[in-house]
Amino acid sequence: MRIGLLAEGGYPYASGEAGLWCDRLVRGLAQHVVDVYALSRSARQEDGGWVSLPPQVARVRTAALWEPAQDARRHGRHARRRFATHVGQLAQAVCGTREDAVDSFAEGLYGLAELARESGGLSAALRSEAALRALESACRAPGARRGLHGVTVTELLAIADRLERALRPLSLDWYGEEDGLGAVDLCHATSAGRAALAGLVAKRFFGVPLLVTEYGVRLRAHYLAGAEAGLSAPVRTLLASFHRLLAGEVYRQAAVITPGNTHARRWQERCGADRAKLRTVYPGIDAEPFAAVGEAGDRVDPGVARTLVWVGHVEPAKDLITLLHAFARVREREPDVRLRIITEPGRGRNSAAYLAHCKALAARLVPASAAGSSDDAPVVFAPRSGGPAEAYAAGGVSVLSSAVEGFPAGLVEAMLCGRATVSTDVGAVVEVIGGTGLVVPPRNAPALADACLALMRDPERRARLGAAARARALELFTAEQNVAAFRGIYLELLSHTPARRATGAVNAAGDPVPFAHPAEDFLQGTWTGRPGTPAWAERPVGAPVGGGRG
Repeated sequence: MRIGLLAEGGYPYASGEAGLWCDRLVRGLAQHVVDVYALSRSARQEDGGWVSLPPQVARVRTAALWEPAQDARRHGRHARRRFATHVGQLAQAVCGTREDAVDSFAEGLYGLAELARESGGLSAALRSEAALRALESACRAPGARRGLHGVTVTELLAIADRLERALRPLSLDWYGEEDGLGAVDLCHATSAGRAALAGLVAKRFFGVPLLVTEYGVRLRAHYLAGAEAGLSAPVRTLLASFHRLLAGEVYRQAAVITPGNTHARRWQERCGADRAKLRTVYPGIDAEPFAAVGEAGDRVDPGVARTLVWVGHVEPAKDLITLLHAFARVREREPDVRLRIITEPGRGRNSAAYLAHCKALAARLVPASAAGSSDDAPVVFAPRSGGPAEAYAAGGVSVLSSAVEGFPAGLVEAMLCGRATVSTDVGAVVEVIGGTGLVVPPRNAPALADACLALMRDPERRARLGAAARARALELFTAEQNVAAFRGIYLELLSHTPARRATGAVNAAGDPVPFAHPAEDFLQGTWTGRPGTPAWAERPVGAPVGGGRG
């Protein structure tokens, strides 16, 4: 089977959690051929290079979303009329001036896709005066979304620029029938955003089934990114509407949708995903690096057992402020308890300032922590280093204090280490932890402190919960479980997809020729002494199939 893996900002680039699960998945599917189609988000990401690719990755094609498109092609009069029609349909749907917004969006989107396929691209057209006029007309039309009537020319230019980048996959040369997405058996998109747009085109023109996996909620990320980027209200409104309509169309066209947790599933259902298509597939984590620490269980040094450990990216969403206030309460009642904060680089522009603020707060709440470089200090801030399990081995109880969370991969790591956990009730935490840890409301320092004290004062309960947490993680959240789930979904989708006629597989009347491509023709490797030639091509008719992959 040939899989077209569609990624945005993840695999095969070296950074990002999305790249990690894709890499584990590709390596676990050695019997399939994988073509990777990746959209990059920044020059920094591209400069970081790719991860080492396994041999089953046959082709990698990339495109940059962060740089201006190099497209100066001109279209004829007929093509310009078609473009005006289709971009108008899309603009009216996004602005909310059509009651049939969903159908209007789809008609405009696929009309633009067809025009891009015929003309070789639409990047210049999507930034043209015609596109701006269509956007302005839709914004000022009766029934347009609130706040759009006063949109300025500058805002229209910003909207056109971002829509062109979002629709850039329509203009890429990824859709060849012999060497592109038209030749794959299945498209697997890692989100319902811009990466999945290529899957919509492949399904529309070639009938390739589409599988969509979301471990984070890309639509929610778009909402938050608009506010963080300082965009004006009209620009945020239009972009949010566009991405919601795009996600809804992706969910409608997908054969199967695999959310990574119930939190993501709820978002998908609200955007129109059919429940019959939804199947939860948890992210897979390699359990081997955590085995030694996990099997040791609670048999740790007494000083380690009396230590709370927090591991993660330093950013406001992780709410270290509440954690530090909670720890100050813990120290009032159990003066020998310590806190180790194992930090990873923050992903926001203000992460360094936030870390400095947290260190100052720790020094004020627990004064002795001013000597933060000493291992004997009550609060120690230290960068994460060494193996993936070493951070959790430094404490007897792992704490997650987030105010916002998607799928808590760090919590699963702590569980694999056999650590009892105290977590806030956000995102998919309750779904992940089950009954194997303590869960408290977010931003509630007294509740967080009480839960930490309960485990600090009860070693037997701590050991029992840690063992249960490790057993649950090994059952549900390993890379093997993830790969097995997708292997079954791939085969199921292919078995329900009508075979597409390939060149040489039909006779003169256009009817299919049974067994035109023997099964051996689809196996990787060299089956004869002549590389690149399938074994059946050199065997006499009726000769038995023997041997193996050479």
